[in-house]
Amino acid sequence: RMSVIESMIKNAVEGLEDKKGEDIKIIDISEISPISDYFILASGSNRSQIQAMADSVAEKMHKAGFHMKQIEGYEIGFYWILWIL
Repeated sequence: RMSVIESMIKNAVEGLEDKKGEDIKIIDISEISPISDYFILASGSNRSQIQAMADSVAEKMHKAGFHMKQIEGYEIGFYWILWIL
């Protein structure tokens, strides 16, 4: 049976893959961060693609019953986007 965190990661990665996210990396930071367990990084080729990746992840997470508390960087999506769950 999949844990909640594993399910969140699976949904996020699927959302990124659906929009052709590249170089997807899952980094366990639980030993060094008091506020997060994982970073999921992915590359996109332009702002529109990165925003589409963000939208896809948000949709997958919502459909799976996970609610994002905050999103940062969406408007400047060419550089980075951060989701806080």
